[in-house]
Amino acid sequence: MALAASGNAMAHPGHAEGAVAGLMHPLTGLDHILAMVAVGLWAAQLGGRAQWLLPASFVGFLAVGGVLGASGVVLPMAEAGIVTSVLLLGLLIGFAVKLKAAPAALAVGMFALCHGYAHGAEMPAMGSGMLYGVGFVAASAALHVSGLGLARAVQSRGNWLRAGGAAISLAGVWLGLAA
Repeated sequence: MALAASGNAMAHPGHAEGAVAGLMHPLTGLDHILAMVAVGLWAAQLGGRAQWLLPASFVGFLAVGGVLGASGVVLPMAEAGIVTSVLLLGLLIGFAVKLKAAPAALAVGMFALCHGYAHGAEMPAMGSGMLYGVGFVAASAALHVSGLGLARAVQSRGNWLRAGGAAISLAGVWLGLAA
């Protein structure tokens, strides 16, 4: 119900122009931070090829979504997709769901379309769209790497990673209710 009733999950405007705006955008919304760090956490939890394939898939689909958003294409339910991504990625980590790398990459890619769309749709009218895109892709990739590093740091500490996934999922519920 929270997801169905969620409103505008991505409202955090007011950035600079170009690459700086793109770099700042993913870092100013809890929804984006949690989802992108969660991709890194889940990738590390899955191990193997997933450690590079999930972040790469997310970044690739993020760029496609950004172009769609900047082009004025309407992506229905993008806001709900963003909130859903936080909730589901948290659950996948919390329950230590093991998928093969390719289906997991496709799943995060679908979430990335929504996030990219939000970034592209909120692109400032001034400045370079290409620089903005490079900025938000770079910041997103950095958040994925942060998630990978965090997961590696806590994997030897029992269920900390799974507890972190549960916390991300609860934050997704909160975001859905707050939006």
